[in-house]
Amino acid sequence: MSKKIVAADDEAHILHVLSMKLRNAGYEVLTAVDGEEALELCLSEKPDLLITDYQMPIMSGLELCKELRTQEAGKNIPAIMLTARGFDIEPKEMIEAGIATVLAKPFSPREVLAKVNDLLGVEAAAVE
Repeated sequence: MSKKIVAADDEAHILHVLSMKLRNAGYEVLTAVDGEEALELCLSEKPDLLITDYQMPIMSGLELCKELRTQEAGKNIPAIMLTARGFDIEPKEMIEAGIATVLAKPFSPREVLAKVNDLLGVEAAAVE
């Protein structure tokens, strides 16, 4: 059974690149264009991982992660946060929001896949 990932970003090209890289590696990918849509997807689909942009319409990635922690269905979903260069999230906030790692944009799709594999305990050779 393939692992399920929700990817949320309001930039279509970023969602496309993420989806393509992760699907090619054998993951099931569901996409959202804002934090509210991503929250609904996470609660209904219970993915193994969330990849979210920080700056999104309706609900930021940080608000999304914090809200997930308050919901029984979402409290154990780890998150990877994508941020614009130079943007900082305090370590305490990361822990409270369940953010496992932060990657600065522009990011390498290969680096994202490596982080995903690491967080989900998947051997890279098994999915590439």
